[in-house]
Amino acid sequence: MKIIAISGSLRATSLNTAVLHAARRLAPAGVRIEIFDGIGQLPFFNSDLEGERLPQDVANFRNVIGAADGLLISSPEYARGVAGVMKNALDWLVGSQEFPGKPVALINTSPRASHALASLTLTLETMSARLIKDASITLPLLGTVNDAESIATNPELAAPLRSALEHFVGAIKALAGDDSGKRRSAKS
Repeated sequence: MKIIAISGSLRATSLNTAVLHAARRLAPAGVRIEIFDGIGQLPFFNSDLEGERLPQDVANFRNVIGAADGLLISSPEYARGVAGVMKNALDWLVGSQEFPGKPVALINTSPRASHALASLTLTLETMSARLIKDASITLPLLGTVNDAESIATNPELAAPLRSALEHFVGAIKALAGDDSGKRRSAKS
């Protein structure tokens, strides 16, 4: 199983990026979490560029999303909203065939970042994501100096993150089973 992890922060020392790297270390057996770090290279969304004029970076991004079994997103809150780079990346997925129905889990690194989390949830639901609530968690990382290693080795942080990943993998498997059952009955 392949899960693509996307951080909505471009900062080199971002806690959002660190938690995704920690998730990669804590992934259940048979699950590969790959960090997609190209959202900063995506051009500003412009619907005039859809179709034959689609920029190559956007086409590559859509292909990565299409090949994933699920998406793991961690994004900061800026000015009570979703980080612009994250919203831009999602805007490029709105018109794509790769995103609708994709299982998504959210990791929030700040208990105070409720506005961005609510906005991101609304955007993803509007885009027809399958938001997995049991796999979406908030970890109290605001104001800490943590990296992927310290998150992955701290039992108070690693245990809920590991549990969320297990819920996510279980939900992806269940959804895949539901989808294959629908395909079988449609062929009958």
